[in-house]
Amino acid sequence: MECRKLNPSEISALEAAGCKARDWSEVLTSAKVLDTSRLQCVNFLGSVRLGTFDKDIILPGGIRKPSGIRFASLSNVSVGDNCLIENISNYIANYDIGQESCIENVDLMYVEGECSFGNGVEVSVMNETGGREVRIYERLSAQVAYMLTMYRHRPEAIAHLNELASRYASEKKSTVGRIGSHVTIRNTRYINGVCIGDHAVVSGASRLRNGTVVSNASAPVCIGHGVIADDFIICSGSSVEDNTTIGKCFIGQSCHFGHGYSATDSLFFSNCQGENGEACAIFAGPFTVTHHKSTLLIAGMFSFMNAGSGSNQSNHMYKLGPIHQGILERGAKTASDSYILWPARVGAFSLVMGRHVAHSDTTNLPFSYLIEQNNTTYLVPAVNLRSVGTIRDAQKWPKRDGRRDPDRLDNVNFNLLSPFTIQKMLKGIELLKNLQYSSGELSDVYSFHSAKIKNSSLRHGIELYQTAITKFLGNSLIKKLEDLPAGASDDMIRAALAPEIAEGTGPWVDMSGMIAPKAVIEDVMDRIEKGEFADVEALNARFADIHQSYYTYEWTWAREQYKPFFGIDPDTITSAEVISIVEKWKEAVIGLDRILYEDARKEFNLASMTGFGADGTKEDKELDFEQVRGDFESNAFVTAVLDHIKAKEALGDELISRLSAGK
Repeated sequence: MECRKLNPSEISALEAAGCKARDWSEVLTSAKVLDTSRLQCVNFLGSVRLGTFDKDIILPGGIRKPSGIRFASLSNVSVGDNCLIENISNYIANYDIGQESCIENVDLMYVEGECSFGNGVEVSVMNETGGREVRIYERLSAQVAYMLTMYRHRPEAIAHLNELASRYASEKKSTVGRIGSHVTIRNTRYINGVCIGDHAVVSGASRLRNGTVVSNASAPVCIGHGVIADDFIICSGSSVEDNTTIGKCFIGQSCHFGHGYSATDSLFFSNCQGENGEACAIFAGPFTVTHHKSTLLIAGMFSFMNAGSGSNQSNHMYKLGPIHQGILERGAKTASDSYILWPARVGAFSLVMGRHVAHSDTTNLPFSYLIEQNNTTYLVPAVNLRSVGTIRDAQKWPKRDGRRDPDRLDNVNFNLLSPFTIQKMLKGIELLKNLQYSSGELSDVYSFHSAKIKNSSLRHGIELYQTAITKFLGNSLIKKLEDLPAGASDDMIRAALAPEIAEGTGPWVDMSGMIAPKAVIEDVMDRIEKGEFADVEALNARFADIHQSYYTYEWTWAREQYKPFFGIDPDTITSAEVISIVEKWKEAVIGLDRILYEDARKEFNLASMTGFGADGTKEDKELDFEQVRGDFESNAFVTAVLDHIKAKEALGDELISRLSAGK
């Protein structure tokens, strides 16, 4: 702001209002005429730049206060137009404050020396003893953090990534902090070395030290009562409230923490929620949720995960200390009072029940149950494919994406079935068949690593995996042929099924929410090692491009599966062969939907009505249940399943009709 010195009459008026200055020549204003009536008992301890004060500030409850500065000490502070600053117990030092911000009842707020405001802080994620440190910064995405955490076998790439992070942190270094415009800071005790973005609300916090609050008008941040935060980044749209304590943490976009949650050395990416429990050295990918007391997440990697009450893990075996880690792949859940002894790895969309100490690795058996019986881990492959809860989860995540900031950091793929999960099912079928072959088809129980698989579970697992694979490959095929004209020739079909790009073949990875071909990610690593990314924004842009190209990559991968799975080569495919795949797809989709329909029915049986109509007859129980839960046939999920069956059947019949036209 262009400023001028105060004139003698303004200085006299300020002194009459109880204001004083070490040197009035250091007090400047951008106002043509400074309304001195709006400054009272202000102690100007050093250089201060004042804006214009000619509006009222509207507080919660509709109370209006004139903008201005009252009962405060300021040193090296720039105050924007129409701010309200009052009742500062100690002082505010070394801050630029944007326009129309309100700072009330604050004990102490300052920046001391050069500060990066949380940028560049090293977080010892997944391993408390170190080795997987991630340097946090405002623009950190889940995908870059995943690389930094899990690609330690590429030390040159890690060094370059750390250099980009350090460079970003250096650019943020300053001896002056920033409070944005339209910010509210109220009843807060201590703020040291913290930058706070536009429209943020800080109310009743205990201590904020060395951090950045990335807030804006589209997605304000709220920091509430009793919060203690040290060495942190809090991204847009998030709320941290109710005596939450965080130290050395990155909190991504639209996360929520409250009810005394505690977290140290952890990364939380978009839409995570934490209440009541505790986290230590975790990598919480998008939609990691923990709500319960006595729930501990430690030294693990999670995403799309819901932790049951009392869930716990141990990252040591009482030998060399806390050196072990674990991974629950996307969509995994833990039941109440579950326990896992790290190291262990749980496959995608699996459910863990009971206590498990045998270091299971079920990455190639997704959608499974891990159940403890008599201190033994029993594995039920693929059973979660038939669970209503799994489908409900997949439907709710997109609806619960609370990100309002148009600039989204994390790339999130919500697909339940993808090359990432289907490749694991293909390996799972091979694995289960090998167990069946080596131990005999009549064995009652099969041993897989440290887990047991019952004969019936193994056979049903193979069938469910085959059904899900058929569904996925059929979906991909029908999507590619949706614009094919009626009576299209075989050559036209083959042309429509040609791959758009070569990339997409081979293994796929889930990079904390973003599903992509491993070869494409390895190419990014190669480019990082060569120094081809000038800054963190260029790297984020590349990941966004990969995410946007998902379906193009997906088709390249899916196309390669038709010959080994169906025995049909897309290069020589005929309309009759397409029809045969569509018929199998219809059978798979409708079959799975009918299983889900029956699973949903269980929620409406008499056993589920226990506790309803507590003081009445059987009829009262049923009526009470219906009033609270509704009836089965009108349930939203049930009707959606029935509609899905009709729609998919019609979709398959329509394609068959088009292909059969004129033949």
